[in-house]
Amino acid sequence: MDQTEQRDPLERAPSVIERYYTRWYRADMKGKPCEDHCVLQHSNRICVVTLAETHPILQDGRTIKSINYQISHGCSRLKNKVSGKSKRGAQFVTDFAPLCRITCTDETEYTIYSCIRGRLLEVNENILETPSLLLKKPSTEGYIAVILPKFEESKSITENLLSREDFESVVSKRSAAQSQPS
Repeated sequence: MDQTEQRDPLERAPSVIERYYTRWYRADMKGKPCEDHCVLQHSNRICVVTLAETHPILQDGRTIKSINYQISHGCSRLKNKVSGKSKRGAQFVTDFAPLCRITCTDETEYTIYSCIRGRLLEVNENILETPSLLLKKPSTEGYIAVILPKFEESKSITENLLSREDFESVVSKRSAAQSQPS
């Protein structure tokens, strides 16, 4: 008799994100309430910066008017050109380096930060043409950027980030505080 475990046919298989990435969060980025960012860390140490599902852009049915990777007069994340095994030419970003600015149709502007130190390998140019990807699929096709931390720092980059459980705890405390009448 075969002792293999039977799977429930209705149980869905884990997604690529669930299977190969660890989710880390930065809550209330730069002290701005609810401006939460998510970093998906792969086992090969590559990190994908996305919006956390609690970010105001993904709430209240907002619509994105524009996404701008031009950070300052002399710095555009779109001009980041990476080549070779050692990723020559990649811009180095710190944890609070702005990656892009997103403007909603209600003229609210949000700055998205890198959350971790490392080399900026890629920014998602697809969201420039199709901003709805950011709203519909923030963890997959709507990602913001891909960052490669230094090898020596790859274990310590998550020290300032929250695990999924810690982040859910922060969100539930935030929800409880907002539902309290003042």
